[in-house]
Amino acid sequence: MPPTVLHLTSILRGPLLDPKGERLGRVEDLIVRLADESYPPVTGLKARIGGRELFVAIDRIAELSAGAVRLSEEKLSVRRFERREGEVLLAQDVLDRSLVNIGSEPPRLVRAREIELACIDGWWRLVGVDESFRARLRRALPRRVRHLLGTRPFLDWSDMDPFVGHVPTMRLRFYHRKLANLHPAEIADLVEAASHEEGEEIIEALGRDRELEADVFEELDVAHQLELIRERSDEEVAGMLARMAPDDAVDLIEEMDQERRVRVLALLPATKQRRLKALLGYNPSTAGGLMSPELVLLDERISAGEALERVRKSETSPESSVVVLLHDEHGRLSGSIDLVRVLRAPQGVALAELVSREPVSVGTDADVTQVARTMTDYDLILLPVVDEEGRAVGVVSVDDVLELTLPAGWRRRFGVARD
Repeated sequence: MPPTVLHLTSILRGPLLDPKGERLGRVEDLIVRLADESYPPVTGLKARIGGRELFVAIDRIAELSAGAVRLSEEKLSVRRFERREGEVLLAQDVLDRSLVNIGSEPPRLVRAREIELACIDGWWRLVGVDESFRARLRRALPRRVRHLLGTRPFLDWSDMDPFVGHVPTMRLRFYHRKLANLHPAEIADLVEAASHEEGEEIIEALGRDRELEADVFEELDVAHQLELIRERSDEEVAGMLARMAPDDAVDLIEEMDQERRVRVLALLPATKQRRLKALLGYNPSTAGGLMSPELVLLDERISAGEALERVRKSETSPESSVVVLLHDEHGRLSGSIDLVRVLRAPQGVALAELVSREPVSVGTDADVTQVARTMTDYDLILLPVVDEEGRAVGVVSVDDVLELTLPAGWRRRFGVARD
């Protein structure tokens, strides 16, 4: 038999009774500790008795019901209620606030219009939230007729990730572990749909994983990127840019005002600084402005086995390593090979012998249309970009081209939404 579910609002402001059923005061809020458990236990309640707010531990409660809360003993501590580390007040901190529903596809923001509790193995626990209009309507009705609306399925708490940045006792203790398991693009959608404070909380929580934080930043639209870096120091922004892909980092730098751009660039590591300054010299709407300088460029005369070893040691991102570019003895682009083909080739064969056609590339001044047409004609996921001397200086990826050719606001059409 499934456990009985109680609505939080059916308990709030209800009477607090002594063991004999005499009224002592009223229930103001319920308290939980949001730890690693899927269904956090209720640890007590905040009650108002004689004008004082007191804490009542859960082991002092004999009955928790929609009508009233009855104590198991008459003695209560008369100390005023004070938050303890890690405590969350369900009505004050969670009810009517946003949460992230990790269990939906895609993940989305929901509003906790009602909070659901159930007694599991003798312990009252937080088990879900109701985001429906019915929950809002039920709260507006007199208590005596609320039951007429019945109940409906609610969202499982184990799929929820609440915002608790506003809770002083939780700010440094809650890490949004569930969010960290999402794809960076999904997290970015959530940040864009959230309020400024909620978005800051998400990014701050991800800061424990600097690489993930940078990946999410790459997926954000420019307006949100600028909003989030506005309150960060130049050192913090430089650290973020250093971890971002060069082409994405340049897109953000170009949106900064000139004074801050100069300061931030000066704080970057020398190698990264040179790369970004080189990219900033190209028109953003050309192949030079689109490209990433991250590439695997090898001498065509080396063997497949040596090539694989160099790829393993390379710090180039996996996305930019799926295609190996070749250069001749003069440093000019001489071909490109899928990494899979290199893996399948005899270890001793020279890379030049694996190339079956002239290299496909575009110059740094090629426009977006030419880039897209070339990639489509040759079915490429990475297109080499060469300088005037035919030397490879970067690659354009298919996702960069798609992002430019899709209509404005394309992600919002398929991403999360706030109710």
